[in-house]
Amino acid sequence: MNTTSLAAESADVPVTAPAPAPASAPAPAQSARSLLKQLQQQFPAFRDCLPLAIGIDKQLLARVPGLDRKTMRAALGIHTGSLRYLRAMEKATVRYDLDGVAGAEVSDIHRTHAKETLQQRFKKEAERKKAERDAAQADEANRLRQEKLLQLASKFSRNG
Repeated sequence: MNTTSLAAESADVPVTAPAPAPASAPAPAQSARSLLKQLQQQFPAFRDCLPLAIGIDKQLLARVPGLDRKTMRAALGIHTGSLRYLRAMEKATVRYDLDGVAGAEVSDIHRTHAKETLQQRFKKEAERKKAERDAAQADEANRLRQEKLLQLASKFSRNG
């Protein structure tokens, strides 16, 4: 059975390749995050966090020899899921190719998706912070209750 599944290929999780490729290979195996750093150094669209053209993956495969598709997809997922990129997409009107040249327009659907994704993230973060505050308050209330019980216990043990 082939261990590479469609679900694994489309996962937005950083993928690390097995052992590095031999020196004769066109590009060494790398993690999605290190590939993303390389893309940010190499291409203005990534460096400036511009809305990427539809089909940017095909442009990358054509321009970067030996690029691993799974690693590239993971790197693209990290990049397009970042707050900085989503904020850019939320207000964007135009998409850009690898060199930063303007191309097709950004659709309202894609702008709305970016906005909703940001709202969901902020809501989730606010809920997490509220849960942390509630837990801290409960811990403090328990501590004060225990302290009060100890004071009462010592008071009554002295008078007994």
